Amino acid sequence: MRPAPATRGPLSEAVLALVTAGPPGADGAGRRPGGDRWEDAVRDSDPWGEDHQLALHLCYELHDRGLPGVHPGWEWDPGLLALRRTLERPFLAAVRAATRPVPPLAETVDRLLTATGDSGPSAYLETEGERWQAREYLVHRSVYHLKEADPQLWLLPRIHGPAQAVLMTVTFDEYGAGRPENAHALLFARMMADLGLEPAYGHYLDAVPAPALAVVNLMTLFGLHRALRGAAVGQFAAIEISSPPGAARLAAALERLGAGPDGTLFYREHVEADAVHEQLVRRGVIDELAAAEPGLAEDIAFGLAAAGTVDDRFGAHVLDHWRAGRSSLRSPLPDGPR
Repeated sequence: MRPAPATRGPLSEAVLALVTAGPPGADGAGRRPGGDRWEDAVRDSDPWGEDHQLALHLCYELHDRGLPGVHPGWEWDPGLLALRRTLERPFLAAVRAATRPVPPLAETVDRLLTATGDSGPSAYLETEGERWQAREYLVHRSVYHLKEADPQLWLLPRIHGPAQAVLMTVTFDEYGAGRPENAHALLFARMMADLGLEPAYGHYLDAVPAPALAVVNLMTLFGLHRALRGAAVGQFAAIEISSPPGAARLAAALERLGAGPDGTLFYREHVEADAVHEQLVRRGVIDELAAAEPGLAEDIAFGLAAAGTVDDRFGAHVLDHWRAGRSSLRSPLPDGPR
């Protein structure tokens, strides 16, 4: 069993203290640590900061793989859900503020299709990155890729008709298209092992900083709320539309840095798969859903733009540290700088 994560401040400490104190109350009323002090701590926190993002991540993990030593009944405990909602509101508000103004849906899609993506971590790794930096990048991305499309599966019962069918087709591929050994999460784990990293789920959580957690937290936030299903579609579409060029650069970078076949297969697979997925998601999900529910077009555009916002913040964090010769992780790997 993986160890419990280290807390990063009063918010993550409160969440862990609550869920590790035993099973949730049998009366269903829920328990809240600290009463008004919790609201004060959220009010004083940076929604992009380490403590806030880890606290959200811990709440969300109860809907995924769970937390070490935590009773599964906490997933739907009313008190914990109230705490989670208190954390979600300022994070969503911060994302909206950082993303404004959002162009109309067609313009947002066009901007994503024409974006070169040649100034982020993937481009850096392809041209001048070192092996320790490639290993750090995989650690950052492991928070998502070791569960791959799990956050988007919440979408399936929330959209219907052709859009649902096409979304199911795309996610089927993410899980190996009927061949478990080809599931993308497993391919990512094999890539980590090829580069001498520990592929166990959650192993590097303490090392992963807030900007990387925010990328995954946004996916889960959108996926868990039916009211945000349009944004969830946009966020998922942003991944599928923008990933092929970056995946090609990362495959080339890892090969240049000495990765073996297992160390490049994940990204080589995404070059091919996501080129097809881009068309499916754009025509079969976005266009179909916007036609069936025109009121969702604005939310889909927001989801597309918001995905870029959090990913740009993550990329800026990584590159700022690497260009300064510093580790981009909270806990550097053995072969990297402090």
